[in-house]
Amino acid sequence: MSGVNAQPESPPEPKPPRSRSGLGSGYRDMIISMAVLLPIVAFVALLSRGCSFSPGGPTVDPAQMPKADAHATYTEAAHRLSFPIREPVLPAGWRASTVNQRLAPGNASAVRVSWITDGGRYLRLTQTTAEEGALVADETGGGQPIAQGPVDVAGQQWVSYTGANSEQAWTRQADGVIWLITGDGVASEFTVLARAVESAQPLPRNP
Repeated sequence: MSGVNAQPESPPEPKPPRSRSGLGSGYRDMIISMAVLLPIVAFVALLSRGCSFSPGGPTVDPAQMPKADAHATYTEAAHRLSFPIREPVLPAGWRASTVNQRLAPGNASAVRVSWITDGGRYLRLTQTTAEEGALVADETGGGQPIAQGPVDVAGQQWVSYTGANSEQAWTRQADGVIWLITGDGVASEFTVLARAVESAQPLPRNP
């Protein structure tokens, strides 16, 4: 036996107990994350309320769109402008959404009313005395429009155009006025609006 006494091994130090504060901080982080995400989710849901999916692209729910007073706009324009104004009578599901009386090319007076159709698509009718080519270019986003040919509507010939931004437009001249329909509606909806303009009588010019 050696004269040097062996030192006994010291027992391992006990592990400190798991802190409960770490568990609490995890819950706190999760609550903070939810508080940040919930407003974002609510905002996205609000934006999507007025839209619905369709195979041809998103459409708009007419009930969610602002409503304009087309009758008052047409009545006032008929009293003020020097050319005859017509007020089309459209299906009950169509909703007038905006009105506009900005001058057309050549400083020509104009009145525009836009509708959301019962299919959730957009159409705008412009009535003016502006030159046809300049008007189509202006109403479809600029550039040279391409005439696609005549379209028969109840025995009357309209001219179909494709604008520089691929927007469709139909025009017809009658009573010294040019009518222009444009928007993202389908052909049947263009036809409904064109027929309604054709069948409407000019509004009285005097109050």
